[in-house]
Amino acid sequence: MAKYTRLQVLTTIIETGLVPLFYHDDPDVAAKVITACLDGGARCIEFTNRGDCAHLVFAEMIKRFRGNNELILGAGTILDPATAALFIQLGANFIVGPNLNVEVARLCNRRKIPYTPGCATTTEISDAEELGVEICKIFPAGELGGPAFVHAVRGPMPWVRLMPTGGVIPDKENVTAWIQAGVACLGMGSKLISTKRVESGDYASITYDVKQILDWVRDARKDAPGI
Repeated sequence: MAKYTRLQVLTTIIETGLVPLFYHDDPDVAAKVITACLDGGARCIEFTNRGDCAHLVFAEMIKRFRGNNELILGAGTILDPATAALFIQLGANFIVGPNLNVEVARLCNRRKIPYTPGCATTTEISDAEELGVEICKIFPAGELGGPAFVHAVRGPMPWVRLMPTGGVIPDKENVTAWIQAGVACLGMGSKLISTKRVESGDYASITYDVKQILDWVRDARKDAPGI
């Protein structure tokens, strides 16, 4: 069962502006990655369903961080309602998918869980919003046209809240471009939590980059359109 309400989760995602995402099959390593992100100031973290028994590692993270009042843990790479239900039962506070699935949206609405589906067109974004989605994941964001795509979409649809994922890098110019294009937040995976960093145990660099990204987000928002 989710620890936080839908409104709490959505507000926190928008306020912080960054959702780090990753997968690892070792619970000890996964816990260290989560701690590194938290130390950098992130609060909403997406654990992706990208390996065998990912739900067991996720369940272990829920148990280990149960007493932590900073972490809001969600599940990503959720393509179908059965998998969504499994992770929600384990304690997922939000659900993210690479695609838009109507049944996942309905399930999340029943349980008051935020659902952020992957969308690649204005039609998919509009369909998702009709299903109650507050934040749409733009994926793969880099291939879709980058910040220019977001700027173009928000022209006729200024109310949309978008989270680009894929093509977002921990670089001031890139982060600033996305924020000033009008995104609600950034999803960042392997460019931030790289295999090299994790394998070498360089969690300090993850913490450093998270801090930097959040600073860049705050600075860029001073001149960004409202979300």
